Amino acid sequence: MSETIHIYHTNDLHSHFANWPSIKALLTERKRWHEEEGDACLILDIGDHVDRSHPYSEGSAGKGNIVLLNEAGYDAVTIGNNEGITLTMEELNDLYLQADFEVVVGNLKDASGTRPKWAKPYHILKTKGGIKIGLVGATAEFTPFYKRLGWTISEGKEAIIEAVEEIKGQTDLIVCLSHLGVKDDELLAEMCPDIDVILGAHTHHLFHEGKMIGDTLLGAAGKFGMYVGHVTIESTLKDKKAYLIETANLRNPDESFDDCLLEEGKSQLNEPVFFNTEKLKAEWFKDSELANLFGEAMIEFSNADCALFNAGIFMDDLPEGQTTRYNFHKMLPHPINPCLIELTGAELKEIYLQSLNTEWPHIELKGLGFRGVYFGNIIHKNLELEGRKLYVNGKQAVHDQIYRLITLDMFTFGYFFPALKRAPKTYFMPEFIRDVFSQFFRTKTLK
Repeated sequence: MSETIHIYHTNDLHSHFANWPSIKALLTERKRWHEEEGDACLILDIGDHVDRSHPYSEGSAGKGNIVLLNEAGYDAVTIGNNEGITLTMEELNDLYLQADFEVVVGNLKDASGTRPKWAKPYHILKTKGGIKIGLVGATAEFTPFYKRLGWTISEGKEAIIEAVEEIKGQTDLIVCLSHLGVKDDELLAEMCPDIDVILGAHTHHLFHEGKMIGDTLLGAAGKFGMYVGHVTIESTLKDKKAYLIETANLRNPDESFDDCLLEEGKSQLNEPVFFNTEKLKAEWFKDSELANLFGEAMIEFSNADCALFNAGIFMDDLPEGQTTRYNFHKMLPHPINPCLIELTGAELKEIYLQSLNTEWPHIELKGLGFRGVYFGNIIHKNLELEGRKLYVNGKQAVHDQIYRLITLDMFTFGYFFPALKRAPKTYFMPEFIRDVFSQFFRTKTLK
């Protein structure tokens, strides 16, 4: 029987749902169309479908995303770091309970070395024409974050190669769901030529017509549902092609869809936090009472000596009157955790001087967990520079004394402050910065 295999793939949706009705309509129609023609059709997601910056995903702890994947007929997914490290272990273990698809991720286990029940290192399926397709997958190794949540994460490429070795004698075709990033995908293609197709994610890259490395075809569909990838493999399994479908060119059957999900998420987050006696205004380019209170909350939460963060994190004012979880989510939608860093007085002074970079406030920052627009001014709490002397909580910093700085985890990746990547640190998880801030006000109200 002559049978063409069609693979449709999405990645890094990050809960951008505006195009989802178009994507669902396309996938539903194409699957019906291909099956009527006697061809095989697989629908795959390569991770980071969930992003808790959207109220619907926050309010449902990602389970709403699984409903959408079920409705669109997905066959298998892998997890991204947004599923893996922005949910608690309990939430991640519950996430896929109602999934109608397989979850393929080979490099995640709990602290005892046991693979979670919902995850498989590989999955083998058989088409009507008798072709056996093996699916393997892995996610990016954010090791310290997974460890804090109780997981053990291993090297992704090694886990994929191990799974391929186990199944290559049982399959006709091997497809990899890789949330590792484009550089690792290219290395993987060279290291493991037994993989026929690598579908990539994490670095939000695009391959408009795929990329061949040896006999391995690489595909990737960018981010935010702007594209759907389509791979075709002819019955000989030698002729492989890839291209992208731009969702902006598709008919959207429900333009109010995202608004409806926003309202549902708002309803789910309608839990009161405290009664605010006056509006606290978000300011990106100057100090504010809102930022001052946030710094106080971070220090109290962590028992730090001082705090440093960027004002661009505040995406909305904190309104006067009754505030809810939704208000705090709207103000601080970022999946960012607090991080406590130990620095000497000399190192802390160097960090302070770097933070005075006049180009930073107007940077349009993308990634690192940041979901805002502009970086904004750096805010210092309990840190002052007078002349050439640094003061911590009103006292002159001692050159070799250790101080505890509370900041945002995104500053530990080395992009803005390279020294923070190497410094001793403690990530607070699963608390996001909005959780710390809302709990601060709850506590003050109780007192």
